[in-house]
Amino acid sequence: MQQGHSISPGSRILITLAAFVVLVAGVREARELLVPFLLSAFIAIVAAPPLFFLQRKKIPFAIALSLVIGVVVVAAILFGALVGNSIDDFSAQLPFYQERLNGQTAALLAWLAEMGISIPQQTASKLMDPAKAMQMAAVGLSSLGGLLTNTFLILLTVIFILLEASGFPAKLNSILQNPDSGMQRFQSFLDNINHYMAIKTATSALTGILVFIWLWVVGVDYPVLWGTLAFMLNFVPNIGSIIASVPALLLALVQLGTGGALWSLIGYVVINVVVGNLIEPRFMGRGLGISTLVVFISLVFWGWILGPVGMFLSVPLTMMIKISLDSSDETRWIATLLGPEVQEE
Repeated sequence: MQQGHSISPGSRILITLAAFVVLVAGVREARELLVPFLLSAFIAIVAAPPLFFLQRKKIPFAIALSLVIGVVVVAAILFGALVGNSIDDFSAQLPFYQERLNGQTAALLAWLAEMGISIPQQTASKLMDPAKAMQMAAVGLSSLGGLLTNTFLILLTVIFILLEASGFPAKLNSILQNPDSGMQRFQSFLDNINHYMAIKTATSALTGILVFIWLWVVGVDYPVLWGTLAFMLNFVPNIGSIIASVPALLLALVQLGTGGALWSLIGYVVINVVVGNLIEPRFMGRGLGISTLVVFISLVFWGWILGPVGMFLSVPLTMMIKISLDSSDETRWIATLLGPEVQEE
């Protein structure tokens, strides 16, 4: 007669943590393979609602898929043509900008010394190094530009994901023990993901376009590049817009002086206040957000695992995890912990 062995809560926690560590290590080792796939899944999630919309309008699936993929291909070509050259040019000019920025930093330290505030150059470089911030931006943009070499693989993966998207609910329905309840949770999960991604993509695109127009009017070099960076980092709420503005403001300071940097800063503040605090909350609604602490931790965590692209996808990935946890009664408490502060009634 066999006796069952129960696992203590402490042992269960240790086993779960060990499995989590092994999973994270495996994902980090396979990031060169996973990053194009995750980017493909991100594009497919954004492209799926227009595809289903065209199908509901009685347009044949083949034609609808061709139209959606055509838009994705055109967007990829425009992105490569506009951003690729800017990334290369900015990277080539980076040493010149860094030298100018170091000179301005030295002049600022000299002025502070005249005012009686003495800060050693070595201490200042450790605490605040603007040139390094521009270098980090160049490295991140270069890694993003490196993904352009995988454009064909990414687009092919997007096509296959969209081909499977329409038939996946039927497959899931056939394997679930309780199809009605399971399909309801799955549909709720998809609806929340699509809602979040659609609103976030639209507001991020609006932010990027407005940043591009403003910096172009002010006269900052590479406005397309900074608009693209604002679009990508707008997926990281609260701190993404701050990170996106730093290299552009430093470039404006080097290129146009204090006045140009001040006008650029005003533009960033107005755009992010209007889009992030007025437009986005009106359409996003409550319940889909995550706390500021979780945003920062997810940025560091996914960036460490997947590199710069992981920082771009950090909040969408965390949002997917939160929504999936919220779909189950057993794990909803974890989703609540990941969410924003609960207002007491």
